[in-house]
Amino acid sequence: MLTLELNGQRYNKTEYAEALMGKLDGRSRGAVEFKHCNISAVLLTLGYPSIIGYKPRSNYQAELLDVVESQLSGNTGIDAAAQAAAERPAIEIAVNEPRTVWVPAPKPAKVRETAPEYAPRFSPVRRDYLAREARNRSLGRAGELFVLELESRRLHAEGKKVLSERVEHIAASQGDGLGYDILSFESDGRERLIEVKTTAFGELTPFYVSRNEIARSNADADKYRLYRLFDFRVKPRVFQLPRAIGSHCALDPVTYLARFSA
Repeated sequence: MLTLELNGQRYNKTEYAEALMGKLDGRSRGAVEFKHCNISAVLLTLGYPSIIGYKPRSNYQAELLDVVESQLSGNTGIDAAAQAAAERPAIEIAVNEPRTVWVPAPKPAKVRETAPEYAPRFSPVRRDYLAREARNRSLGRAGELFVLELESRRLHAEGKKVLSERVEHIAASQGDGLGYDILSFESDGRERLIEVKTTAFGELTPFYVSRNEIARSNADADKYRLYRLFDFRVKPRVFQLPRAIGSHCALDPVTYLARFSA
């Protein structure tokens, strides 16, 4: 299913589920659907996109991780499809109807689990497709321009024409070292600092933030907002996370800068 999705080919999830149920004794449709959600979570753990329509559920058994790894091992088709999807150039998309773009932010888990100590899993199938997409500059720029237009239109619709004309693409005009991409405004004139994170994958796809972006969100929490733009190539939608990024997301350090000691 994931290979078909990444290649832009349509398929019928119901047919897939019913075919599986015919091979499994006593498994309900709900159980099959839930297992697919577990598989989505495993895929994200291994650096792949998740399956559209199957919300990642991370309470999976270790055996499932082993099985998914075995299915991915040597699968050149999914590797090629995922790499192409992550690195495919993106073009600017116009905002057609702003009201249909906004969706609520994902709800946090009712019970927060304590993050385990880092336990490395050295797997030959582990990939960095999500990191590659995060480095896709054309996708990032297209997302920023989308939000730029979205903000200008929001303020204009609120009767703030002057403010709408002052919305600025800071990442382009001043560089990306300020910890945010777009300078916008509240209707009363207060600044809104917006960091845009764009993905062509689903809404729960993990994203990368820099130490500088974290610092800015902490220093200017009262006016900072992260806009998560997802499903960008098919049907762009966005939700926002106001204030400090760490107040919404579990932050997992994944990269270190190594310096030679004197």
